[in-house]
Amino acid sequence: MKEEFNELQVVKNDETQQFELTVDGYIAFIEFREKPSHISLIHTESPPELAGRGVATALIEKTLAYLEANNYKLLPLCPLVFAYIKKNPTWIRIVEPSFQQRFSS
Repeated sequence: MKEEFNELQVVKNDETQQFELTVDGYIAFIEFREKPSHISLIHTESPPELAGRGVATALIEKTLAYLEANNYKLLPLCPLVFAYIKKNPTWIRIVEPSFQQRFSS
């Protein structure tokens, strides 16, 4: 993650069902659905004004760290989140065990 994002905090907004990261007044977000046993990350979006700055990657990293710190198991249904975890397999540790085999192909 780029240093410029280190101090920014991801916010879990239960009302909108989004993890949000505000950068320069713009909000990048990951939509989620929460169940008692896990949380599903559905869709990641970053405003065009933030394109090319690594905001989506920072948002994903901060969201995964939040999920781990709060003992969530993850279903990475968002293709961008799935690809990030495939590229950074240490994060498989927070993926719901029944979903983990999808990373072996």
